[in-house]
Order: sequence, then structure tokens, then C-alpha cells
Amino acid sequence: MKFSANLGFLFTELDLPEAIHAAKAAGFDAVECHFPYETPPAQMKGALAQTGLRMLGLNTWPGDRGAGDFGLAALPDRVADAHTEIARAVDYAAAAGVEAVHVMAGRTEGDKKAEDCFRTNLNHACDLAEARGINILIEPINTRDVAGYHLSTTDHAERILDALARPNLKIMFDCYHMQIMQGDLARTLERLLPKIGHIQIAAVPDRAEPDHGEVDYRWLLQRIAELGYDGFIGAEYQPKTTTKASLGWLKGFCES
Repeated sequence: MKFSANLGFLFTELDLPEAIHAAKAAGFDAVECHFPYETPPAQMKGALAQTGLRMLGLNTWPGDRGAGDFGLAALPDRVADAHTEIARAVDYAAAAGVEAVHVMAGRTEGDKKAEDCFRTNLNHACDLAEARGINILIEPINTRDVAGYHLSTTDHAERILDALARPNLKIMFDCYHMQIMQGDLARTLERLLPKIGHIQIAAVPDRAEPDHGEVDYRWLLQRIAELGYDGFIGAEYQPKTTTKASLGWLKGFCES
């Protein structure tokens, strides 16, 4: 398998260009990030060129996290803000060479108005991204960590993809979130694989390095490979101590 370092959680003591170099030195095959907007896109693009790594994705800005925002795209009273952040994310991705944008839905009551808003904003995002050769991702997030998140199951995500029928709209399947919400990861991945744009891993339930906990990732990743998945596996975990000290799993997984 090919592994990507999520720089939202890994090498966070470094600025983004330095973190890209650190990921390369650690043996990762690619990188991804959360909110890179303080780093000029030319600096990111330069670090990617120097290391030969791909930047797989970034997130739209979530809004005012201090006020409880965790995304804007499903909030009917924040459409203008959502459009601004979607455009900023797509523009940044295009300038820096990032391959996908995860459009964050936000916390809602789960009503039809919120769902209609989310779908309309996703169509808008797909329009902007398609012209730049960029994919749009939606990620079901568990409601234990993010109470009230609008999109929390793969069934919901699949309904959105089927309804919108946009070729550049895919599911980001985070095994940590989906083990908490649904379980049955292998069968769900088998069913959804054509609709998945990226897969992420972390231990459950502590979201630390993926070498312990409820999910046997050695077995699961072998099954994912058998299913024909040829993309990257995103290491989106929170190290128990330091990133460097947490990386023993990487060599073991790559050798297995």
C-alpha cells in the first residue's frame, strides 16, 4: 500500500514546507493537509517539487471553530460564506497542485433545508473544481467526536453521490469515523469502492497510531488491496507522543 502523511496531525511542530520534507524523509509516499491557507501556495508547490510527493487533499475552512463551526456547506444561513471558502480552497488547490478539496458540511439539525443546501453547495463546488481538474470529497464524520455533524454515515454520502451524479465528487472514507458509526468496514468498503476517492486510518477508539485498537489494519489493508484499490492510505492519526516516535507502524505495514 501507498501511505500519505496527514500534516494536520503529523509533524505539526514544523511549518508546512518543512513538514512535507519530514514526511518524505520518514518514508511516506504522499501528503495531505487540513487548512494550509497561512502557507503561500507557491511555497507548498516548491516543497512538493523538491520532494517529489503529491499533495492529495485539503479541507475547506470550517468557519469559527471557537463558536462551534465545523464546516459551512450545509448551513442555509451561511451560503455566501460557504461559497467564499469553497472558492478559496479550489483556488489554493489549483495554485499549489493539490488534487482534491474536502468540502466540510458543518453541524445541522439534519433537516431537508440543510440537506438541500449541502447538495446545492456541492454542485457549485464540483463546477468550480471540475474546471481546474480537481476532485471534491465529502467525509462522513462520527457524531461522538463532532456532535450534530450533518454527514455521519456512508449511506447518506452514497445517496448524495447518486443524486448529484457528478464524476468529480467522491467519498473520503475515514476508517476511524466509520468504525465508530457503522463497523463492518470490509463489506462497506467492498460495496462503496468505486465511489471512494480516498481512505484514511487511525486506531479506534483513541485515534492514535494505527497499530492497536479495535481495527486490525494489517488485515483490512490487505483486503482493500485485494479489492483493487490502488490509491493512497491517509495516516490521519494523533500520535500518542511525537510523530517520529509513532512511526514504527509504517515500516511494519509497508513490509507486510
